[in-house]
Amino acid sequence: MSKMKEVDTAVTSASDHENGTSRPVGFIRRLKGQKIDLNELGKAYFQQSLQYDEHQLERDSIKVRRKLDFYVLPLMMMTYMLSFLDKQTLNYSNAYGLQADTNMKGDDYSWVSSALYIGWLVGAYPWQIMLQRYPIGKLIGVMLFVWGLFAAVFNFAGFFAIRFFLGLLEAVISPAFIILTSMLWTRDEQSLRSSFWLSVNGVASIVGALLAYGAGHATGLTIPQWKLIYLIVGVMTILWGFVIYAYLPDGPHNAKMLSEYERIVAVWRISRNQTGLKHKVIVPGQIKEAALDVKVWLLWLMAICYGILNGGVANFLSAIIKGFGYDALRTSLLQTPVGGLELVMVIAFGYLSRLPNMVGATIVISCLPGLAGLIGIMKIDIEHRFALVGMCWLQGILGSPVILNWTLPGLNTAGHTKRSFVLGVYFVIYCAGNIAGPHLFLAAEVPRYPTAIKGLAGAYAGAMGLQIIYTTRTVISKTEESKRKDSCMHPTQLKMPWRALMI
Repeated sequence: MSKMKEVDTAVTSASDHENGTSRPVGFIRRLKGQKIDLNELGKAYFQQSLQYDEHQLERDSIKVRRKLDFYVLPLMMMTYMLSFLDKQTLNYSNAYGLQADTNMKGDDYSWVSSALYIGWLVGAYPWQIMLQRYPIGKLIGVMLFVWGLFAAVFNFAGFFAIRFFLGLLEAVISPAFIILTSMLWTRDEQSLRSSFWLSVNGVASIVGALLAYGAGHATGLTIPQWKLIYLIVGVMTILWGFVIYAYLPDGPHNAKMLSEYERIVAVWRISRNQTGLKHKVIVPGQIKEAALDVKVWLLWLMAICYGILNGGVANFLSAIIKGFGYDALRTSLLQTPVGGLELVMVIAFGYLSRLPNMVGATIVISCLPGLAGLIGIMKIDIEHRFALVGMCWLQGILGSPVILNWTLPGLNTAGHTKRSFVLGVYFVIYCAGNIAGPHLFLAAEVPRYPTAIKGLAGAYAGAMGLQIIYTTRTVISKTEESKRKDSCMHPTQLKMPWRALMI
């Protein structure tokens, strides 16, 4: 049997490709301009790659990686920054009389904070289905434009409704970027690239704080200062939506910055991930497999912890700092270091996670500063205001364990249906945690919010404990799998056939 025949046989027996058919290498040229299954095109690209020397492919893969890093990654970073800025506008606006102007009382603000994540919860799983069926770049471009309109055309009476629909639309971003990262970068590269696009939450925090500070100095306005913040962010988001629609690729097959040969190299690069490409066909067996996987349940439990943490920290940082006795302008300015710290530490922990077998350990280590900050808020005397603010700054590091935890399904879950199902349920649970988080903050407990701080500390402890168990089980299962492959694998399978790309 020829080398091409071996690959072709492996293709038709792949779990994500049960209904697929074989095609010759020349099929690539005939696919242009046709509506086809992405895996069919990917299979053809991989078959084409077998005609090239492996050493040549290794050399050229470095060039392809650099192109993806310098063209695609910045598009993802800017998009994620605007997404986070949209969510954070509520936090910054809260320093400028938002609650008084909208007649919020009691826990109304907590419910408005939760509204975004109620929308996210509703949209989380449907978006997973749509991401499996429709082009990622086009979908995100349209959603950017639409949610920009929601942010810009602010309605006093529909405050809760507007936040709900923002969440419903923004629910697409995180899972889309996790999937896109797994389709464009190798397993070893994914955690760092994910850290880069999530680290811009820090940039968003800086931009948002400075924007709020500038809005606080604006005079002679016909609208409230907090509404000005929403309008500026909305216009920025709408304009960026056009850029993403035009230039963000859906995968290696249509990355405009890559030549035809470089797309072949890009597919060859990710074949080593053994986690699969995007596939429109839903495989029920993979859903059952996910539901019976203990590691998947550990991921979902961690999603609750990180959701509670994010929901609390993201929406109440202004309220906590203002409660220490600072005015609105000073409160806005004092949140700027949170973004800087997040930007630096998320990238730093991303580099640390690149070391062999260090992703799990890095997640646990990156939880420690935030936990220490919460303990400081509880214990430091209220007279030491700046020390208390410093403890608040440490909460900016929360982005590090969150994004590294998000990469785990992409790193350790084979099969596109299984991965999509795991991520879909993960983000539903994560949203539920975000809804619950703000309700830990009781209005009567200003400024220390002891109930909330203890709850958040418990969430940190739970996340770290679950991560240790998850990492231990993953190491054991991968060791057993490696031994099984070494003893059972057919020699032709050691040559990294297309099957490895499809499982």
